[in-house]
Amino acid sequence: MAKFRGIARPDAGNDLRVLRRWLWGLGLLLLASGGFWLWVTWPNGAASPPGVQPRDEPAYATPAEQHFTSIDPPPTPPPLAGAPETCDGRDAPEGAAAANAASLSSLAWSPFGKPETGWEIYAPRIAAEIGTTCGPGSNGFASALARWQGAHGLRGTGVVDPAVFGTMLVRWHLARPFVRVNREGMCPGAPPEASLALAGPKESYGGKAIRLRPGALEAYRKMVAEARAAGALPRPESLTIFSGFRAPDADAQRCARDKNCQGLRRTICSAHRTGLAMDVVIDAVPGSRPDSSADANRLVMARSSVYRWMVVNAPRFGFVNYAYEPWHWEWTGEPLLPGVPISSLPQEGSEPITEPADQPTSETPAYGSAARNRR
Repeated sequence: MAKFRGIARPDAGNDLRVLRRWLWGLGLLLLASGGFWLWVTWPNGAASPPGVQPRDEPAYATPAEQHFTSIDPPPTPPPLAGAPETCDGRDAPEGAAAANAASLSSLAWSPFGKPETGWEIYAPRIAAEIGTTCGPGSNGFASALARWQGAHGLRGTGVVDPAVFGTMLVRWHLARPFVRVNREGMCPGAPPEASLALAGPKESYGGKAIRLRPGALEAYRKMVAEARAAGALPRPESLTIFSGFRAPDADAQRCARDKNCQGLRRTICSAHRTGLAMDVVIDAVPGSRPDSSADANRLVMARSSVYRWMVVNAPRFGFVNYAYEPWHWEWTGEPLLPGVPISSLPQEGSEPITEPADQPTSETPAYGSAARNRR
């Protein structure tokens, strides 16, 4: 009598049929167990089998390469055209609008190290940062500011004060690649002058020869074309360039000659050496230079349609602004070139100074004179 696993069977034929049934049952049991184990232990984030999209997970296309002008998230965009912003700001903190309206022209502070009165010069930048088109003394402005404060870990007072401005200023500074390199004690390199592009006669102010890196000049031209189409350029000289690339050697010689390279307006390591920085005509008090840092001059610029258009739209073309100078813009569409330690640069002319008197020079004529000649 044959035996199978210790169980007696009457004959070998029966043993074979029993063995086949036993193996078939064992296979089904293993298959069911394996499927249950796979269902229980399959990780949620694991890749799905080919051709199968995970449940409840949207399909994402590979993002295209993008260029970001800042290491920080961009500010909240202003309301879309055709959807006017309501500026009644019913959720504005009590008294915030009145406080802003009063301090707009009376705040005594030193945001850049020198005494200033009021913050109207910086109002367009602040409005763009918090994403509002409402006036600085409105409830809508206060509401937008309070929301911005809450999003940045600040108490939502809705009031502009030195602490709030200081937080914004750090963001604006860090949006400039030039500043981020400077913070590491480095001065970016200058491109070969033969590689620079020359701006056209109608793109320069006062007949100066303006050179920039080709990409920066092309971006500038696209920006100006859009500004002109939008009706944001009231005069032929608006947004013309009065300073572009400045050779490091020539800049160092000027520092040594004028002894004026450690103020707010000049430094021994200038962004203009990169070929990516430019100074453009915004506006000016009659008889003043378009780069005069006098508060009255900068206030005229802040109130102009040109500057207000720029603070909202220039970032779309890769340009960022030095907040103290409404006329100074830097293109971020190409990386800075490797440079040298700032400590290795010629230091002559870098003594601490006060701001120079606002006197026209042959290098940058008073606003209006060049325009009259060109007309």
